[in-house]
Amino acid sequence: MRDTRTKLGRPARLSRERIVSAALGSDLSTLTMRELATRLEVSHSALYRWVADRDELFDLISEVMVERILPTTAPTADNWRGWLADLAWAMHDQFLAVPGYAAHVARPHRHNPESFGRLRDCVIDAFLAAGATPAMAEQSWYVFGLSVVQWLGNQPAHHDLGPSEPRFDLFLDVLLRGLPAHTPAEHPHRRTRRTAGPPG
Repeated sequence: MRDTRTKLGRPARLSRERIVSAALGSDLSTLTMRELATRLEVSHSALYRWVADRDELFDLISEVMVERILPTTAPTADNWRGWLADLAWAMHDQFLAVPGYAAHVARPHRHNPESFGRLRDCVIDAFLAAGATPAMAEQSWYVFGLSVVQWLGNQPAHHDLGPSEPRFDLFLDVLLRGLPAHTPAEHPHRRTRRTAGPPG
């Protein structure tokens, strides 16, 4: 449990909870630490005593986000697919509710090892409940996590791929039908290239 007591030498009105709340009410794609300090009505230096930089700010935000999206029940052999669907829809609703957050998570960067590690472990548990081996459960986490995050991260980009908007429900249905992952049959093209050897 996080210690929310006021730290020595820091303003009583400032806390990590207030900082995260103020950040979540902003457009994270453009939010600067100086703007955040203004929203909190504290000095720039006072904010830095609590949060060193934007990376640490996003770590705090991710802790809150993961807490919001994880289902309250554990996945089982009977409900693992529905459990993952609930998780994916929670990611959809929560990530897109905060401007700039989904795009940030979709970009290559160091994710919060505590919060995203917790998310990873829970998703792997779902695939283990589905009967996947530990190795395939981990690979299934990569497929699920990357697919959902990239789909959400690309929503603000408005790619002109056709006359209608991409539907998350269809995307998710197709994704979950293909999971958990299994060792695929070797593609004939790869087999042909390997047996042919390098060009002489």
